[in-house]
Amino acid sequence: MSTAIVVQVALGGLLMGLVYALVAAGLSLIFGLMDVVNFAHGELLMLAMYATFVIHENSGLDPLLQLPLVAALLFGIGVAIYRGLIARALGVRFNTGMVQIFVTFGLSIFLVGAAQLAFGADFRSISNGLLANRTVAMGAIVLPLSQVAAGLVCLIAFAALALISRTEFGRALEATREDRDAVALIGIDRDRVFSIGWGIGAATVGIAGVMLASFYYISPTVGGNFALIAYVTVALGGFGSLLGALVAGILVGLVEAMTALFIDPSLKQIGIFAIYVLVLMIRPRGLFGRL
Repeated sequence: MSTAIVVQVALGGLLMGLVYALVAAGLSLIFGLMDVVNFAHGELLMLAMYATFVIHENSGLDPLLQLPLVAALLFGIGVAIYRGLIARALGVRFNTGMVQIFVTFGLSIFLVGAAQLAFGADFRSISNGLLANRTVAMGAIVLPLSQVAAGLVCLIAFAALALISRTEFGRALEATREDRDAVALIGIDRDRVFSIGWGIGAATVGIAGVMLASFYYISPTVGGNFALIAYVTVALGGFGSLLGALVAGILVGLVEAMTALFIDPSLKQIGIFAIYVLVLMIRPRGLFGRL
């Protein structure tokens, strides 16, 4: 096996890891803010991919140009989910944790069923985008341009999240994360912060969904594959840590790629769970966790 092949596979894993990281970032943001695990997170990714597909089929607009539109759409969906479901679940006095789990898990089932009703169970794809069938060559190393673009967009999205954390809303977000009850005493509307936090979390997964749609298959169940990896990534990086999501996502992508290369592609997720168990045995809070 040549060095060029190993480097190419590693770079491919790195680029995919950045996508995993962005998917996990939205999940980590919501959990860090509200201690709520969104079991419908993967289905939000699926909605973003279908939205990208439908817009492309009806208008011809390339997925890359749809980023602001789909991100705004998912932001609105995230806010609506919080207002319509999560806020009510948080108001339940008994078994609040179980109610939150059942609400998001039920939403996941509903969204999958709705997608199957609307689009059927067949796989869809976008094969004629601006980035389709194009590559980036660096000597003997050749990478799909769509994956390179996805990795760069995910890095830009993380930079945007870092900038948000420096704004007044970012400080309100951090204050609410630290003590959700005390912030009301200094005039912060906790409900508004939660609502926007859900919107940002959904928008990040929306961006990841747009980029994935340019090179990955689309189906009603596609979100489940990425949701499982996102849960592992969040736990590995540390619940509530965006830096942890970024580092863990890259690590997961690299381990997955190397496992597929040296063992067998069908067993690629074994490496992910092996490194997850190893890290949690040494540091149960995750790499950057504070819980």
